[in-house]
Amino acid sequence: MENREEGPADERAATPPERGLLHIWQSTGPTAHLGPERVLLSRPVLQAALGEHHGLLLTQGGLVYSFGELLWRDLSVPVSAPVLEVSLLGRMVVRVAAGGFHCGALSEQGNVYMWGENTAGQCGLSERATTTNITVSEPCPVSVVDNDVVPPAVVRVVDLALGREHSLALSAQNELWAWGSGCQLGLVTSTFPVWRPQKVEHLAGRHVIQVACGAYHSLALVRSLPPQNYNTQNPSEKTERGHSVTEREEPFAVDGGHYCPLGVELTEAMTGETSPRRRGPRRSLQPGGRSAGSSPGSAAGSCPFSEDGKANTKQKNIPVGTDTDPLTQTDGSPTSRPLSGWRSKKNSAFPDETELQNLLQKLSSHSLEMRHTSGPGDTDSLSSYTSDESCVSSTPSTDLLTSSYKEELLIKSQNNINSGVAVPYSSSPVCLEDVRLCLEAENKALQGQKSSSLTNINQKGRVAANRRRSLPGTPTRGRNGSPRRRRRPCACRPSSAGWTQGAAPEEAGDGLPCLETEVWSWGRGSEGQLGHGDQLARLQPLCIKPLTGEEVIQVAAGSHHSLALTAHCQVYSWGSNMCGQLGHVKSPVTVPQRAKLSDGLRVWDVSAGQSHSLLLADGDCVQPVLLYCGQQQELVSSAQSKRSTQSQRSCQRSPNRAESYSVRPNLLPFCMEMGYISSVCSGGQSCALLADQNVMGFISAIHELASRERQFYCWLSSVRKLLLTPLRTRESVCPALGESCTHLFFSLCESFGRLSVLIGRHSTSLSYFLHDVQGRDVISLPLLTHTEHFVDVYKEYCSSVGNFQVMGGFQLLHKLSLECLGSQQTTLAQLCVSDQSVSGDVDLVSLLYWPLQQLHQYSRVLLKLAACYDVLTTEYQTLHQGCTQYESLSLSLLRKKKEAEITFLFWKTHSGKTTEVLRLPQRRLVCDCSNRSLTLQNAGRFSNHWFMLFNDALVHTQFSTHHIYPLTCLWVKPVTEDSSGLYAIKITCPEESFTLVATTPQEKNKWLRSINQALDQVLGGGGQGSSPGVTGISRTASYTFSGEGRFKDAQYTGGWLAGRVHGRGTMKWPDGRTYSGNFKNGLEDGYGECLIPNKVLNKPDSYQGHWRDGKIHGFGKYKYASGEVYEGCFSDGQRHGYGMLSSGKLAKKSSSVFIGHWVNDKKTGYGVYDDITRGEKYMGLWLDEQRHGSAVVVTQCGVYYEGSFRDNKMSGPGLLVSDDDTALHGEFTDDWIVNGKGVLSLANGDCLEGMFSGEWTVGLKVVGTYTKPVVDEPDNKERNCLLRLGQYVVPAAQRWLCVFDECWSRLGCDGAGRGERTAAWDKIAVTITTARRHSPDLSRSQTKVLECLEFIPQHGEPVNTANYDNIRKYLIKACETPLHPLGWLVETLVTVYRMTYVGVGSNRRLLRQAVQEVQAYLTHFYSIVRFLFQGLPDDGGIIPDPPPSPSKSRHNSNSIEQGSVMVVCRSSLLLPLLLPRLYPPLFTLYCLQEEQEEAQYWDRILRLNKQPDQSLLSFLGVKEKFWPVWMSILGEKKQIVSSSKDACFVSAVETLQQISTTFTPSDKLFVIQKTFDELTQEVKPMLDDNFLWCMDDLLPLFLYVVLRARIRNLGAEVSLIEDLMDPNVQHGELGLMFTTLKACYIQIQQESIT
Repeated sequence: MENREEGPADERAATPPERGLLHIWQSTGPTAHLGPERVLLSRPVLQAALGEHHGLLLTQGGLVYSFGELLWRDLSVPVSAPVLEVSLLGRMVVRVAAGGFHCGALSEQGNVYMWGENTAGQCGLSERATTTNITVSEPCPVSVVDNDVVPPAVVRVVDLALGREHSLALSAQNELWAWGSGCQLGLVTSTFPVWRPQKVEHLAGRHVIQVACGAYHSLALVRSLPPQNYNTQNPSEKTERGHSVTEREEPFAVDGGHYCPLGVELTEAMTGETSPRRRGPRRSLQPGGRSAGSSPGSAAGSCPFSEDGKANTKQKNIPVGTDTDPLTQTDGSPTSRPLSGWRSKKNSAFPDETELQNLLQKLSSHSLEMRHTSGPGDTDSLSSYTSDESCVSSTPSTDLLTSSYKEELLIKSQNNINSGVAVPYSSSPVCLEDVRLCLEAENKALQGQKSSSLTNINQKGRVAANRRRSLPGTPTRGRNGSPRRRRRPCACRPSSAGWTQGAAPEEAGDGLPCLETEVWSWGRGSEGQLGHGDQLARLQPLCIKPLTGEEVIQVAAGSHHSLALTAHCQVYSWGSNMCGQLGHVKSPVTVPQRAKLSDGLRVWDVSAGQSHSLLLADGDCVQPVLLYCGQQQELVSSAQSKRSTQSQRSCQRSPNRAESYSVRPNLLPFCMEMGYISSVCSGGQSCALLADQNVMGFISAIHELASRERQFYCWLSSVRKLLLTPLRTRESVCPALGESCTHLFFSLCESFGRLSVLIGRHSTSLSYFLHDVQGRDVISLPLLTHTEHFVDVYKEYCSSVGNFQVMGGFQLLHKLSLECLGSQQTTLAQLCVSDQSVSGDVDLVSLLYWPLQQLHQYSRVLLKLAACYDVLTTEYQTLHQGCTQYESLSLSLLRKKKEAEITFLFWKTHSGKTTEVLRLPQRRLVCDCSNRSLTLQNAGRFSNHWFMLFNDALVHTQFSTHHIYPLTCLWVKPVTEDSSGLYAIKITCPEESFTLVATTPQEKNKWLRSINQALDQVLGGGGQGSSPGVTGISRTASYTFSGEGRFKDAQYTGGWLAGRVHGRGTMKWPDGRTYSGNFKNGLEDGYGECLIPNKVLNKPDSYQGHWRDGKIHGFGKYKYASGEVYEGCFSDGQRHGYGMLSSGKLAKKSSSVFIGHWVNDKKTGYGVYDDITRGEKYMGLWLDEQRHGSAVVVTQCGVYYEGSFRDNKMSGPGLLVSDDDTALHGEFTDDWIVNGKGVLSLANGDCLEGMFSGEWTVGLKVVGTYTKPVVDEPDNKERNCLLRLGQYVVPAAQRWLCVFDECWSRLGCDGAGRGERTAAWDKIAVTITTARRHSPDLSRSQTKVLECLEFIPQHGEPVNTANYDNIRKYLIKACETPLHPLGWLVETLVTVYRMTYVGVGSNRRLLRQAVQEVQAYLTHFYSIVRFLFQGLPDDGGIIPDPPPSPSKSRHNSNSIEQGSVMVVCRSSLLLPLLLPRLYPPLFTLYCLQEEQEEAQYWDRILRLNKQPDQSLLSFLGVKEKFWPVWMSILGEKKQIVSSSKDACFVSAVETLQQISTTFTPSDKLFVIQKTFDELTQEVKPMLDDNFLWCMDDLLPLFLYVVLRARIRNLGAEVSLIEDLMDPNVQHGELGLMFTTLKACYIQIQQESIT
């Protein structure tokens, strides 16, 4: 306690701060003494919160101070010396809240701390506490935990609001949590107090913005749902706990606001309010313990008696009607059924429920009847505080009944009150004796009185239909379930009500506050404080419909009244009006009504106390003013003691309303001395305000900005309401304005609406900024963070007003407004800020252009703010930049306004049918030559030329014809003055050029500058106009050609260069042709895609590939409408060079593929033709689409033919071999027809020689000699020569030259080796870069490869052993992508190879050709590689070591140690690139060739492998010293016995098996070498160290390994290695090892098995 008392002394301010100055005063004091008391603290106050008799202050640094009557500590602290809350030190508090008699604080982390009175559970159950305390003396943490999620999560809280007996918390997820007692919690429960915070399920899924608590009611500001999503369930289906709901035919006919929380159904005649109430005495606890105005049931908790005046000895926590059931009503709103609790009374006067129902019905209908009989008497307030306070908080259902008959009982019990002693009080059940008194009380109350709240019902009847949408959802069955309502989730940032740094104001997704809000209320309503048009209590939140759409941005709750502040700076108030706190009528109202504010006052902050309201508003000057609604006592001449006695007495009994109050809010005169007030606060009878001093003009600048913006928003709303909305909704608007102007008017209204919404949200945001001006950073001002949004909205608005003006819309609108508005004209005229014409008419043009003035104000205020900072700070830079942006926008929009005015006057002057065609909304006049200052060069003497320059086109008018030249496709160039002395300007357009001649040099310069400026603006420049002739030589634009030529009527979009199509673009012809790709100098050039419609087949041809000079030229893919596809080279629109043509699909009758050489669209040269339909493949020469020259034909039946063709048929000598090796050599005259001399050799060696005639497939006629060979007869060399394969085939070196030619041309060479090396490398670099830029769908690996290839390797220097490896790596990378010329070459060679030797081409007789073709590939390929890397030697040449240099001496010595002489062989360099891809077809041919030997070999392998190891080793003649004794199985040594199998030389066997997984001969030889190494390693332990193999030992052992390896197609592997191995290794160690393997293969074939 000592620390607490020392606190204030330490914190007293010697020099007060300039920000956060606090002033406090009592609202009930005399007017003379109304001057506020200044609270001096060394730190700025960030926030103040006031309770009934106490208050809290939050200062900078998160410190919390308390003052007032701190009953929970038995302390009374003067406001001048507030006491520091020591236990909250270090918690970094960001928000404080004060309830009736308890306190709350919120930390930066979102933790809640509560202390004060806890009789109703309003302080919750702290984390440490196990028992519930009546008071909590020190701040204790209260955890808000969401148990609906798994695992349960702690909820971060961003705002708190406290009432007398309840507490509400707003979470970061914008959900509401409640604890304490009473219906004001909004929870689905009948058990009170609620000790732990529970979620208000009724608002779950809704976005709560702010929350406020009255004494016994709650308000929430909630973001509206999108309008289409209000779905209500059919309540007739809902039943709960056996109580079925009464069904109606029209369940929602009753206004959703009218339902009874007791479960009593309201009929049509009962939808009015329940009876009006009378006032009862009030009391509150004074410091001395005297009772002064708080009710017996108030949170002070000082009444030891129950409300019927009888002594109560029961515990305080027993709720009334504990077993009440929640019941769903017909309107979907939850209610309670307290009847069972009442029935438990033994002496009940109502033995059954029906009697009570009847009584209630009488009460309600009686009050409605009185409506007609009551006279116009006293408009006295029909409500009181007592009626509400006296309702026991833990019994939400009793409010309706108790409040109307308490008066007499309370007066009786007043004498029994033992004041000053805080004892727990009870919530005893309502005695039904009291209910009987209801009717009497009602009669007295209604005699001669008129209830203002009854009229509210009539007002609300109009919106009853809309009310259906807002019915509260069905209550949940469990405590924590979610309401079963369809809601659209609203994803937004967390927000809160408090405008301090701890709780940011509510913002929509784009960071500005949302204006589409609703206000929901719940709790007790006996004073009408809920705003639903009645005085019923509500157990669940319910939407106040009249406020929906009013753009409410803040709510405040007094003890028994409520306030709502709108974005239009209007205040709505409702509830108790005993002291005039509502600021309008002199009686209570039960629906929101607007407070009567003087003209020119715009409220932007509100607060409500026990019986007063405090408003903060903009007045005439920038400094805010204070407005007060509530009790104001007149000064009397008697002594002070007399006055205090009188005030005390009036406070105690309050039989009448306050002695003096006015109907409208009063201005508090002292507010001007307070500085710049940033927020107001009220509570109990106290008021407080926070103010800032105007240091360096910073505060005044912020206030000025906010004040102007609020004023601007009110102006915009008025214009919208008075002018735009009435005119827009009028039916005659379209006939009056005409169709085009109507569209423009509607778009003007829409852009005005968008501007209005932006300004509304901005002004609200600035109000929030002012509430927390200390905690906010100036660069977070929306003007700086949302600059682009402001610029876009203003630009759009300015252009929509300009468009409407240009089309003459304002004249028509003016006439229409005179007809429509009538009496509103004067009001509208007041909104016109500009000077009025004499007639007093409204100048609509200047009215709608007025919003542009605001931009200059933004700029001015930002400049003022910038002046408060040092030039080097970020704040100054940001503010200065913002200032410049808004000023330049302001100037630019004023220019646009002027342009629109000039254009309108121009059309007005030159009106007529001819010019009307040119009049477009977006078109503005730049200049025209109506004074004939400009004419066409060489124009006729009597011709009439008129030029008009608009912002989008140059128009040339000749008599009545117009030539319109769009500026996007117009180039201007000054003609240098020559001897002719003409001042000329050359204009270039896509289809024509002309020269304009000016009369004077000034005129020429004027037009030149104007055209350049207009061009600059059209092309996206600043409109300043570049130097003449430079503007947009190269640009992107759209144009439709009209003149004759290739592009007639075509529409083009893309790049241009000085009037010609150039760059990337798309051309579309009317007949459906389209081209999309590159253009150069007006023609297609480069890569492009084209579609050409084929009207006969009703399908388009399509081409993707390269073009040159408007023709297809280069490599591309052409898909014909017939289904044929050609992929290959073109020249001047014809197929020329290498190409592949696929005809038809396999399903069609004639399906074939040709791959080979084309000349001028015809097959000429070497090519392969696969006739899929006939099952034949032709490999040979062509001439003009016909087979002509040497060729090979193979068929699917295995027949092989080689010979010559002429005129597309077999002609001349040829050799035909069938599948069974029968061979025929003869003279052919047609396909498969022999006629002439020939030799026929049979498979068994017999021979037939003579004259042959006939078709091979049908039968041959023979006249000749049959010969049977003799055993020892020597070979007939002549005959063998005739039957030798390969004599008529096209030599391998002459095949596919077209493919290599295309590769050379891709390197920029005319032919093989004819070109510049550096140019070739440049071409490669350009190709790779272009491919990267124009291929967006490349994979990551492809992109990486292209990145590597962009670097050109060192290609000029001599090749040595050091850099040879770099060349090899580069070639590997280059061959990975077809975008590189070498990669394309490899891919194409693979394609042609597979086309030749796959399918029908898999004929073993083609093996020799296939091998020769691979070798020919290597020769051609190597010549290209040598061209690129000139340092490479010839095939078989030696590469020297790098020359020694000091820096590389170490590296050099290493290479000398290796002793390597490197021989370059094309097969070793290039086979690894080619062979893996060619391997499948080639190896298949080898397998077919070795088929018979393979069968023999495999038979031996299977038989010999049946033997155990030792038996096989012995059989093969392996010496015993080489026999292994031990084998290792999973690391464990085991002895080899006679029965062991596959246990010897396992590693060597496994290594040799890898030969089948490799492709190139060098890799296969490496596997053989490794096998020998493994064999040697396994034999070494058994022999001495200096052992050397001899062939006699090695061959049997290696034979064993080969047998056990069981390699399929070993003969094919051996043949492939032999044919393609590097000749340099044939006679070395590798060659010897290979010979050993070959010997083993032959040995196995010939091995005797016995």
